[in-house]
Amino acid sequence: KMQTNERVEVFMLIDIHTHVFPNKIAPKTVQVLEAGFLRVQEKPYYAHTDGTVQGLRKSMEEFHVDKCVVLPIATTVTQSGSINQFAESIDSDDVRSFGSVHPMQSDFDAVLSELAEKGIKGIKLHADYQNFYIDCRESIAVLKKAEELGLYVTLHSGVDFGMEAPQHCTPERLHHVLQEVSGENIIAAHIGSYGYWDDVERYLVGTPVMMDTASVCEDIDPAQYKRIIQNHGADKVMFGTDSPWWTPGEAVAMLESLGLPEEDLEKIKWKNALNLFW
Repeated sequence: KMQTNERVEVFMLIDIHTHVFPNKIAPKTVQVLEAGFLRVQEKPYYAHTDGTVQGLRKSMEEFHVDKCVVLPIATTVTQSGSINQFAESIDSDDVRSFGSVHPMQSDFDAVLSELAEKGIKGIKLHADYQNFYIDCRESIAVLKKAEELGLYVTLHSGVDFGMEAPQHCTPERLHHVLQEVSGENIIAAHIGSYGYWDDVERYLVGTPVMMDTASVCEDIDPAQYKRIIQNHGADKVMFGTDSPWWTPGEAVAMLESLGLPEEDLEKIKWKNALNLFW
C-alpha cells in the first residue's frame, strides 16, 4: 500500500487458477501429472511447487501473490465428498478453495447446495478428466443448479497438456451451453479455451462468460491474446497461472508485455477477482 495525501492506493496480485493436493498424495500426484505431460507432449513440464498448500504459499511469497483460488477436481462420482472436505479444510482468506462435483453423480444438487451453505464460492469442472461433454444434459443440469445457487464455475476448456484428444469442452460446445444458462457465473479457463483461440473469438468473445489467463505463456500469439482481452472486456478477465505448472512471474510478464492500459491490467490482476471472491 502506498500512502498519499488523499487516499490509499492498493496494488495486489490475485491468482484465480491454482492446484494443490493433500500432503499425503501430493508427491505421487505431481509425478503422475508430469509423466502425462511428457507422454502426450513429448517434452517435459515440471511443477515449480511440491503440489501442497505449503508449497503454494511459498510460491505466493516468492512472486508477491496476495491471494489465490485453488481448483480441485472430483475425477469420479464417489470422490466429491473427500475433495470437498479437503477444500473446506484449506479455505482461508489468502487461499480460497473451490469445491467440485462430478456431473454424473446422482446427488450433485445436494452437494452443490451444501457447498453454497458452507460459503464455498464455486466449483471446478474438467470435462476431459471427468469424461463428459460440457454440453451434455448432465453437465447443463449442474451448471443450472450452480447458477441458481450463485456458485461460480471454472471450466477447463480446450487442450489439456496431459490428455489426448478429443477435447470435451471447446468454445463451440460452450456456446451450446449458453443457450441453456446465462453464463454470467462461468469462468472459461485459458483465455476461453487453450489452443482454440480462433474459436474463442468466434463463439465466446462478447458473451457473459468470464475468462482467466492460466497457461497462456506459450503458443498463443500475443496480438491475438491482446485482441481477445480488449474485445471481450477486461472486466471479464482474471489473472491465473495454472500453478504449479506456470509461475506467476512468467504469467505476469506475458500479460504486461501486451501493452494494455494500466486500468485494464489492475482489473485483470486483482480488482475483478477481489470483487467476486473476497
